[in-house]
Amino acid sequence: MTDATTLQQEIAAEQQHVDRVYARLDQLRLEAARAEKDSYRQARVGNFSALVERDAMVFHAARRRHVLDAEHEGLVFGRLDLREGAVLHVGRLGVRGEKAEPLLIDWRAPAAAAFYQATAAEPRGVVRRRMIQSSGERVTGVEDDLLDPDAAPSGMRVIGDGALLAALSRAKGRGMRDIVSTIQREQDEAIRSPAAGVTVVSGGPGTGKTAVALHRAAYLLYSDRNRFAGGGILVVGPSGVFVEYIASVLPSLGEDAATLHSLGSLVPGFEATRPDPADIAAIKGSLRMRRVLERAVRDAVPDAPTELRLLYRGQLLRLGPAELDAIRERALPRGARRNEVRRAGFDGIFRALWAQARGLRATGLPTQPEFEDELSERGDFRDFLRAWWPRLHPRHVLGWLARPERLRAYAEGILSNAEIRALSAAYRSLATQGPTIADVAILDELDELMGRPRKPASRTRDPFHVRDGIREVTTFADRERAARGAAVQRPEDYREYAHVMVDEEQDVSPMQWRMLGRRGSFASWTVVGDPAQTAWTGNPGELAQARDKALGRRRRHEYALTTNYRNSAEIFAVAAAVIREVHPDLPLPTAVRSTGVAPVELRVTPTGLPAAVRDATAAMLAEVAGTVGVITPVPRRDEIAGWLAELAGPRLQVVTSLQAKGMEYDGVVLVAPTEIRADSSAGVRTLYVALSRATQRLTTIDATM
Repeated sequence: MTDATTLQQEIAAEQQHVDRVYARLDQLRLEAARAEKDSYRQARVGNFSALVERDAMVFHAARRRHVLDAEHEGLVFGRLDLREGAVLHVGRLGVRGEKAEPLLIDWRAPAAAAFYQATAAEPRGVVRRRMIQSSGERVTGVEDDLLDPDAAPSGMRVIGDGALLAALSRAKGRGMRDIVSTIQREQDEAIRSPAAGVTVVSGGPGTGKTAVALHRAAYLLYSDRNRFAGGGILVVGPSGVFVEYIASVLPSLGEDAATLHSLGSLVPGFEATRPDPADIAAIKGSLRMRRVLERAVRDAVPDAPTELRLLYRGQLLRLGPAELDAIRERALPRGARRNEVRRAGFDGIFRALWAQARGLRATGLPTQPEFEDELSERGDFRDFLRAWWPRLHPRHVLGWLARPERLRAYAEGILSNAEIRALSAAYRSLATQGPTIADVAILDELDELMGRPRKPASRTRDPFHVRDGIREVTTFADRERAARGAAVQRPEDYREYAHVMVDEEQDVSPMQWRMLGRRGSFASWTVVGDPAQTAWTGNPGELAQARDKALGRRRRHEYALTTNYRNSAEIFAVAAAVIREVHPDLPLPTAVRSTGVAPVELRVTPTGLPAAVRDATAAMLAEVAGTVGVITPVPRRDEIAGWLAELAGPRLQVVTSLQAKGMEYDGVVLVAPTEIRADSSAGVRTLYVALSRATQRLTTIDATM
């Protein structure tokens, strides 16, 4: 036990160093601003090389100033006391003193690796590791790990019971807490995995998989910025709630070059948040759906004209349904993209009409090109072509699936009769509620199958154009800055990422793996997940096939996380008992801390459930200082949120059992676990996930007759 005087003395000692770092940071900011200003004077030399030198100096000075301005809160978070007597402080960026001495080591630098990798079994030259807690520029606490007692000098003070467990016992914020200061060795090894190939990180609840993925993104940007900032890093999570949860982490690590998406927002123009029931998601996510879609994109447009009748120079030209279908099929051979061969369909119409005109010996028949020009000028003919073969968007073809007769024709022999009926029922709500999360991958597949209409090449706008014949006077720096800006303005549907990071990968369906694979053709990958938490109930062979195709033949680097830092041992024991029902031999992570507080299990009547949920939630908000999650069965989320309207606030979040995946809360009120368990064949695994979201307190409430 550390006495208060000793603790305050150690806090005061660290405060001195933190003050020195912030003072130096202020000085560096001023120097960077001054360098940026002074660099403009370089142009006074008057030659071209001086302009180039000036622009380079201005760019680098401005970039350095931006980095220094971005970091403030919790800048210094760690200290290493080494065997040889040296002391290193670890933080969010590197800072050197006036004599180039290291005042602060960037957490991503090799010299800082021991902060995360050293253990008592293998101290790596570290005698004492200290975590420093701060509020703004003020040190509020320190926690120590004595890793090499034999090498500790006399008088070395050790504060607290260990940095990691102390940090994990504290309240969490609404967004995901930055755990850069509490990464442990097995996590750090995954973070610093080779940039090339595929890094696979597996681990149970609370092992820090998401933290590893996000810190790995920051590490890659630090270690090879040109490659990963230039090509971009795509981070994909299972839901919009989850993406919002992690959104502040990378900026807090000093990085803002990554793109974050949920599986429901990867296709531009769609932000799907509605999940399907597990059985419907398994159908939509199956690779068999691609065969269904291949049939759909080759079909005639619903309500399109089935006959063309034209009076040409006194003769009736007519194409009936069979002839139109034959023309469409010839123009659309297997593998062709409908939107890209639209012109071939039109050419087929022209040829068929020309053949008829010649056969009827229409008077004064012109040449074939003149014949086509005449028809092209007729509004009724143009209207027919647009209606018969319109430019199609994937959402149009998805809408065709909502027509039972069409869906049955496309799915016959591919899906079972029961699957066709279930899918048809699911698509009844498409027009009113929009696509589901699983539909977004179908839309992406349709986009791949149909292609996009060719557009005329557009000229790149000159940012310095004033008006015809007049161009703004610019410096080389202006032009370079504009070129750099254009370089980072990626297309809306960008597909050339340098690295793709997939969280909760066990829930990605085969069709979603195809969607991800299109965006990672040239990328290295990081995938993290836990097979025991999967909500996928479809064919496991299909899933493995689609995953392997997306990841390609890249070399795999595999890491297993075995320590549950999130849950107290009391909470995880409840979750573990549930998953053991279906996976009795599954290796589970070890929960390393105990709160001495057992989870609370309540049973009430159905009529008493609303009041019980309100009371339990109010009590939880009073018991914990941080966030409280109320986890509900999927269909009842809005109903239960209504019960808690009076308690709504920034610390309370009501989520479904699926939205809770990847989340963590200080306290959890889990409503109707029996309903969650019975929801689907994956119900037990979903309940396991819901039970393992709490760090400190857990209350379950079930309604029984």
